[in-house]
Amino acid sequence: MASSAMSWGEPSLETAISTVHQGRLIYRGSDATLLARSATWEDAAESLWQAGRMVSLTFSPDGANEQPFAALAALIQESYPGLGRSPGRLFADGEAAISRLAEAFGAAPIEGALDRRLARGWSLDGDFAEALRCALVLLADHELNASTFSVRVAASTGAPVAACLLAGLSALTGPRHGGAGAAALALLDEAQRRGPCIAVRQTLAAQRHLPGFGHPLYPMGDPRAAALFEILPKFGLADDLRAEVEEVSGLRPNIDFALAVLTRLGHLPDDASFRLFALGRSIGWVAHAIEQFGQDKLIRPRAQYTGNLPD
Repeated sequence: MASSAMSWGEPSLETAISTVHQGRLIYRGSDATLLARSATWEDAAESLWQAGRMVSLTFSPDGANEQPFAALAALIQESYPGLGRSPGRLFADGEAAISRLAEAFGAAPIEGALDRRLARGWSLDGDFAEALRCALVLLADHELNASTFSVRVAASTGAPVAACLLAGLSALTGPRHGGAGAAALALLDEAQRRGPCIAVRQTLAAQRHLPGFGHPLYPMGDPRAAALFEILPKFGLADDLRAEVEEVSGLRPNIDFALAVLTRLGHLPDDASFRLFALGRSIGWVAHAIEQFGQDKLIRPRAQYTGNLPD
């Protein structure tokens, strides 16, 4: 694996699951933003997993008392390795692991699609519930990002599906990945307190990038953000901040900013963007784990040693 491939470089692993092509996010040959207009989380999972059957999550009345990391760790103890097992068994493992995650992240213990369970748990309806559904589908996969690469490395060892998801969830906690939503929310809140102009100026003066804006794969704008803004009610502060950022930097909003707006308009928990990201991306994590199991080889790149050698 060339060092140039490690940071937005040339493709380093083959996958048939998703890609970004000419500014469009593609899920197995279909435009993700078109799919997100009506699909549920379960529809997206069935498509990306190529399950050939309906995907469904279970629930337990006691599941809400678990922490997400503890829930996955407990499941690993009773799970089988991923290698040498049929896709059907692996799909079931994925459903079981994500069911535990969904409960830990606030999905209501009721029958129905995941977006409806989350909407009930967070007291959302109308446009906000629709935006939540759309967000889960738009977040389902994004080719080989940091958390997905972590999942594939774990899967290449033959680790259980739950362990692969735990690897992905761990990578997602980093401020450069899943933590980007919190940074975008902080910028939005600062704009609320001091005005968009001052918020943008102070962020740039601190030699920081503008969180929630710009994306290397979408120079013309993140289509996932655009799809969410089509659903969300108008929010003058967000519009003013977007205009200020674009005027000053030329950057357009990405999915993190759209999730920050959903969080504030919907009066959601401050970590809602992380929860939505994890639950949406869990679809892709399972898909990539299963694809990696089928390749039957360990991901083990060599390091470019830069230290000293003995005489």
